[in-house]
Amino acid sequence: MLNRHHWLLATPVVLALALSVCGEGSVAQDAEFMPENFDSPTVIDNEWWPLTPGTQFIYEGTSIEEDEISDHRIVFTVTDLTKVIGGVNSVVIFDRDYSDDELVETELAFFAQDKDGNVWHLGQYSETWDEVEFVGGQAWLVGHLDGAKAGIMMPANPQLDMPDYSQGYAPAPYYWTDRARVSDVGQTTTVPHGTFEDVVVMEEYNEEEPGALQLKFYARGVGQVRVGWRGDDTQQETLELVDVVELGADELAEVRAEALELENRAYVYGRTPPAQQRPETSGS
Repeated sequence: MLNRHHWLLATPVVLALALSVCGEGSVAQDAEFMPENFDSPTVIDNEWWPLTPGTQFIYEGTSIEEDEISDHRIVFTVTDLTKVIGGVNSVVIFDRDYSDDELVETELAFFAQDKDGNVWHLGQYSETWDEVEFVGGQAWLVGHLDGAKAGIMMPANPQLDMPDYSQGYAPAPYYWTDRARVSDVGQTTTVPHGTFEDVVVMEEYNEEEPGALQLKFYARGVGQVRVGWRGDDTQQETLELVDVVELGADELAEVRAEALELENRAYVYGRTPPAQQRPETSGS
């Protein structure tokens, strides 16, 4: 998900604001997440952020850490696992975050698409690493851990006149207050993976970093292709899509095994049903 929040040894108590759909892909603020709005939740074919099992996105760029510029690399893989979160079956994402070629965070994130094509974030489990040493992990999941609720990550039809919307809220010690709004449409951007037109730019911000804005660029039919920044952003993270890989059966099985290692370690969300391999790939 290319989110730069890093959690460390936190307890799973989260209170979130949620969003729901009001037709035509528009988003109503602070409405209730309703499982009945999902009929094929693991088919994520939103044109701005399609998440097809076996697809791996590789991003490279830089960020400022401890007043020094560090190389940054993210490997974002759509696994063939699904997991029921808050009564809705979700797609399991396995995300690896590297700084100067050292693994600093691994994450399982859970997404589902509602009937209107909006992509929801249902929770995540993240682990922090210091070089090769595991430091700690934290999870929040909709409907399973102390009232956590979902947020919209990508509306079905992002428009400039849409109101800003919550991507979730968590009080101290989490400080998750992310919100987003459509900053621009119809843009052209060039990254190592290619040149993209008709790009939508989303502007994300939170209460903990007033004046800091993170920009995320989405290309139709591809998804996120660039990350930038604006304002008083101390990390000044930049990322570009350098490759999109369609994993073979053996490669996908390897990623699945790594994701399940995190799943098995994540005792903090042990009350949830285990992640399951998709039936259509179980023969691989």
